[in-house]
Amino acid sequence: MTRKYSTTSVATTLAATISNSATTISVAAGTGSSLMGGVSLAAGNVDQFLIALDVDTQNEEIVAVTAISGDTLTVVRAQAGSSGISHTAGASVKHVFTGDDATFFTAGVATADAAIPKSLVTTKGDIIVATASATPARLGAGTNNQVLAADSTTATGLKWTTPATTDLTFNAQTGTTYSLVAGDLNKLVTLSNASAITLTVPNGVFTTGQQVNVQAIGAGQVSIVSDGTTVLTSTGATSTAPKLRAQFSAATIICTSSNNFTVVGDLA
Repeated sequence: MTRKYSTTSVATTLAATISNSATTISVAAGTGSSLMGGVSLAAGNVDQFLIALDVDTQNEEIVAVTAISGDTLTVVRAQAGSSGISHTAGASVKHVFTGDDATFFTAGVATADAAIPKSLVTTKGDIIVATASATPARLGAGTNNQVLAADSTTATGLKWTTPATTDLTFNAQTGTTYSLVAGDLNKLVTLSNASAITLTVPNGVFTTGQQVNVQAIGAGQVSIVSDGTTVLTSTGATSTAPKLRAQFSAATIICTSSNNFTVVGDLA
């Protein structure tokens, strides 16, 4: 049965004496509705509304109301560990919450709690995944950063890795001429010679968005020039053929579109 409760129930009294086994009782005229405090009981004895007769006396008895018609209640006697006894007209009648109700709720909470899957997270960084059986499994890190099934030593084939870091690499040139190659992408090309140096930007080697860094580390001034087909732009005195301003000056050559480049940096 479903237990019903009310916070607005109003106490009343018995309208007539009842025996220790009576299954219907009558309360004072016009008080049946207020005793129920707005609670409705479904037909078929499927709901219970607990009341106490002779409240807080040695004759107190807990009974369950299963139906009501006006001021007449259908009841089940001797509930919550009490005994069925006779009660006289005028005995108090009051809606109560019993220790039996508390036990009922405790049992229900325990049942519900047992039905809720517990977290399998035991280590910071664990990953919870669903399995074919609907039981969640805990994933952990195995050797070589592979992802393992719950408490397993067998890798599932997934893995994570530490993000790679790329250090700048160098291409040291010591001649008086040099033409950039694909391998110079994202490198620092250093140019060192006592005489003037010509650095050529070739056609068909780099694509849009790619770049090369260059630096003059010798005494000879570096001129950046086209191969005759590439187009260079810059803030240099000669826009299409800029020069690095001085020893240790540096610049970046950026491919802005097919065969077109811009040079930005410490230019003469």
